[in-house]
Amino acid sequence: MAKTPSEIWKDKIIQYRKKCQGIIGLSKSIRYVGIVNSYGRTLTGIVRPNVKPLLKSEQVKNEFFIISTLMTLRKDTVSAVGKLDYVLLQHQKVSIVIFQKDEMTYYISIDRSAKNIDKIINIIKKTI
Repeated sequence: MAKTPSEIWKDKIIQYRKKCQGIIGLSKSIRYVGIVNSYGRTLTGIVRPNVKPLLKSEQVKNEFFIISTLMTLRKDTVSAVGKLDYVLLQHQKVSIVIFQKDEMTYYISIDRSAKNIDKIINIIKKTI
């Protein structure tokens, strides 16, 4: 029996959730892993237990909208500059690493105190 579109969607969300769980398990320095669609809507996200989120709900919505808009607009430049590897945003408290795969954006925050951020990014790239 064929799956309904609703069942297919639920299966996809479960796959994304498992992917997030795998990524957050790669390093204790990873604070948050989320997958956002091209409209800035969070499909799934995991905050590391005992980690206090830095952004309020409305701030998160705005952040994801900005990131999804950036990623969507960048599609036009791929032929000129090549495929995007990742985006790294360095803040005082956290580093944000953004990857894109199959129209989905992976938004990952990492403690700024992490000594080996390049290593963490390379491990995440292999996982995604």
